[in-house]
Amino acid sequence: MTEAPFEIFLSTAPGLEPYLLEETQELGFHEAKAMTGGVSFMGTWPDVWRANLWSRGASRVLARIGSFRAFHLAQLDKRARKFPWGDILRPNVPVRVEATCKKSKIYHDRAAAQRIERAIHETLGAPITKDASLRLMMRIDDDLCTFSLDTSGAPLHQRGFKQFVAKAPMRETMAVLLLRACGYTGTEPVLDPMCGSGTFLIEAAEMAKGFASGRARSFAFEDLASFDSAAWETLRAAAKPNDPDQKFIGFDRDTGAVKGANENAARAGVADVISITHQPVSNLNRPDGPPGLVIVNPPYGARIGTKKPLYGLYASLGERLKNNFSGWRVGLVTTEADLAKTTGLPFIQPGPPIAHGGLKIKLWTTTPLP
Repeated sequence: MTEAPFEIFLSTAPGLEPYLLEETQELGFHEAKAMTGGVSFMGTWPDVWRANLWSRGASRVLARIGSFRAFHLAQLDKRARKFPWGDILRPNVPVRVEATCKKSKIYHDRAAAQRIERAIHETLGAPITKDASLRLMMRIDDDLCTFSLDTSGAPLHQRGFKQFVAKAPMRETMAVLLLRACGYTGTEPVLDPMCGSGTFLIEAAEMAKGFASGRARSFAFEDLASFDSAAWETLRAAAKPNDPDQKFIGFDRDTGAVKGANENAARAGVADVISITHQPVSNLNRPDGPPGLVIVNPPYGARIGTKKPLYGLYASLGERLKNNFSGWRVGLVTTEADLAKTTGLPFIQPGPPIAHGGLKIKLWTTTPLP
């Protein structure tokens, strides 16, 4: 019997949906569509596995496993007990349930969640625990109850390699989508003059090498009834890494960050193509070889220190890039438009703001510098 397709949703920070859509379609999910907060397409459980394994930009992969209408709690309870939980969940795997209610006759989130918990436990036997790694989400909107499973477990930015984390870190998933927003496809050199823990460089190098982003971690879908361990191992083994020609170059004025970033790169298996050394922005020079992308996430003043001393830093960065990096493109991440403009670089009008750790950042980009 052929498995019926269901909706698969890849989540991201609002503002990054077009770049996640681009990646998702490149992975072969050609019918994918962007919507607020992510990308949606129809697929089956092997597609869920592949999306978790290969999507570098998604924060999570959610599976929409079913829905029904309910107008009161008794009806919710009755229909939840008829739902085929055994086709999806295992009786020996703990589950936690989260519920949200909007514009519905059932308006009490916790009461709704309790009905689902009781139905799962009493019809399937699965334990209900608050700290279970397997998360079932129910959304009741206009009296329609929709169930989604978080098939990722730990957020997908947790690749398993970045043990050293610098101040104000950027998540790997966001770094990937910002690289894509700069036009990076894995075929050119990348330079980060303030690399911190090396996230931009490591992700760019992994893209160039063709590494699967989820190759070293586990996922929540491995605890589902639909999981086929032999098929999963076959899928994991199908990856065929490349041997890129270009280099990935990083600098930081903090010697601790340089050491930590190099260790992160080694754990990720990309140390052979990455060079990260100690250097201030004022000494930045063009590396040998063809032009590529300079991408930088400098301090904003909103989180580290104050804003006023940063004008000199941004001005110095802009001066070094204008004088030494002809032909290179630039991508700069900041919360502050006036700091970006202080560089004097010919930025294109940035896109919408992107939520990042309680702040709203924008990506400022250039075409190849004159």
